[in-house]
Order: sequence, then structure tokens, then C-alpha cells
Amino acid sequence: MSSPTVRGVVMVLGAAVLWGTVGPAQVLAASDADPRALGAARLVLGGLVLLGVLSATGRGEPGRWRLLGHGATPGWLVLAAVSTAAYQVAFLSSVARAGAALSTVVALGVAPPAVGALARIAGAERLTRPWLLGTVAAVAGTALLLLPGATVRADTTGVLLGVLSGICYGVYTVAAKRLLDSTAPALVAVSATLVLGGVVILPFTDGLEPLAEPNALALVGWFAIPATAIGYLLFVSGLRHVTAATAGTLSLAEPLVAAVLGLAFLGEHLPWPAGAGACLLLAGLVVATSPAPDRPDTAPNEPTRTAPTS
Repeated sequence: MSSPTVRGVVMVLGAAVLWGTVGPAQVLAASDADPRALGAARLVLGGLVLLGVLSATGRGEPGRWRLLGHGATPGWLVLAAVSTAAYQVAFLSSVARAGAALSTVVALGVAPPAVGALARIAGAERLTRPWLLGTVAAVAGTALLLLPGATVRADTTGVLLGVLSGICYGVYTVAAKRLLDSTAPALVAVSATLVLGGVVILPFTDGLEPLAEPNALALVGWFAIPATAIGYLLFVSGLRHVTAATAGTLSLAEPLVAAVLGLAFLGEHLPWPAGAGACLLLAGLVVATSPAPDRPDTAPNEPTRTAPTS
């Protein structure tokens, strides 16, 4: 794949917009629910919603599920499930300790370099110059979004959990890309990944009873359907049309959305450095998704060499 398509870019950006609501929604709901329980409920219910879509559309026949057992597909499926489970726990725990703004910026600032490095190692993706320049600009813009925030709490453990979640996000993106490059149908693959990931978290929760509170129920409902079922489906569908590295950089739209929502609904302020950071971030996304110039296989006007005749 030489350059991202408009369709893939729009899908991944759509996922990033929906995911950008997760941190602010968690803060707004002010729920006492365990972040691990929230993460498990988000993944399991989101996966079950997609299973319902499979059933309703007649695309859940056994033959499509058997494709998940071919070749290296099971390994990538398990890696995607475990990494997204770890991402949920680390990110939601980071939000609970350090707040939505700081957690989102740290996680998504770490994610693009992690995705790029892992994609290069595991998928042999070529990191283009536009991607490198755009990613540097977007990460710098993301950092500026955070700089003067008086409302941000610098909790060391929360920051470290944000870093961990960014790395897990990178692992998930690369694993999901390799999974979708196989014969696995997208909707089957993402629903299986989500349910399996949620099941991985369940044994480590302190109980699901707090999820029955009205605020927690509303939060889980938002997490499960728009922010998970629709968001993950958009993301993995977009991964068919962009590289893993490009998807990782596009995900930086997530902290921008979180910042805008914080400004609109959480009483946060957007000083001029943060405004400049938002512009730099958007410019970086445009550059990172622009096509790389084609490299000719041979030098121009190079004469064709022929084998000597006897």
C-alpha cells in the first residue's frame, strides 16, 4: 500500500473522534466504578453489539468464523485481544488518577511512534517522509495542547499508566492490521477481539456491582455502542485502506476531540499555546496522510544494459 485512501483516512478519523469522548465522558459521569470493570464492560458489551449486527445481517455463519483459525490469524487475534484489554485498563486507570486531558495526551503522544516502530519491525512497513514529518508535527501539537493547563493533575502513576496504554495501543494497531490483512472478515474479527479482550479483564475486576449505578450505566452504554462497537468497526475497516503507522498518527485527533469537549463541557480553558498546538496537530495529520512521492526503480535516461553476445 503506497499511500492512504480518503475512505481509510475518514474511517480512522471517525474512530478517533468517538474514542476522544471516552475520557471526558468518564470525568463527566463521575462514577465510582472500577476502571477495570468499566473496561471489561466496554469491550464485552461492544463485542456483543457487533455479534448482534452479524446475526441480523446474516454474516455470522460458521464458515466466516472458521477463517479465524487459518494460518497465523489465531496468534494475531489473541495479541489484538490482550493488547486492547491492557489498553482499556491502563487508559481508564490513568484517566481516574490524572484526568482526561493529561491521560489522553500522554497515551496518544506515545502511540504514533510506538505504532511506527512496531509496524516497521512486525509488518515491514516503509515509514515515508510525509509520515515522519507529519507525526513529529502532530506529536508536538499534542504536547502544546497540554502545556499551560492549570486543571491538569500531574500524577506520576497516572502518567506512567498513560505511557503504558499508548504502547498497548501501538501493539493493538499492528496486530489488528496483520489480522485484517489475513482472510478474516472485519466484522467477525473485531467482534471476537472485543469479547475476548473483555473476558481477559473480567477476572481482575473488583466486582461489577458499581456498574448498576445510574451514572455508571449511562457511561457503559456510551462506551459500549458509539465509543466501542462503532469506533472499533470504523478503525479496523479503515485499517484495510491505510498503513498501521498512518492509523497511529491519525489517532492523534483523539486528544484534540478530548480537548474540545473539555473546553465545551468540563469548564476547561484553551489558552493560545493550546490553540496553536491544535492547529499544528491538524497540519501534522494532513502532512502524515499525504501521498509519498513515487521512487523510480531506475535512474532516468539510464540506458538499458543487454547481455553480451557470443
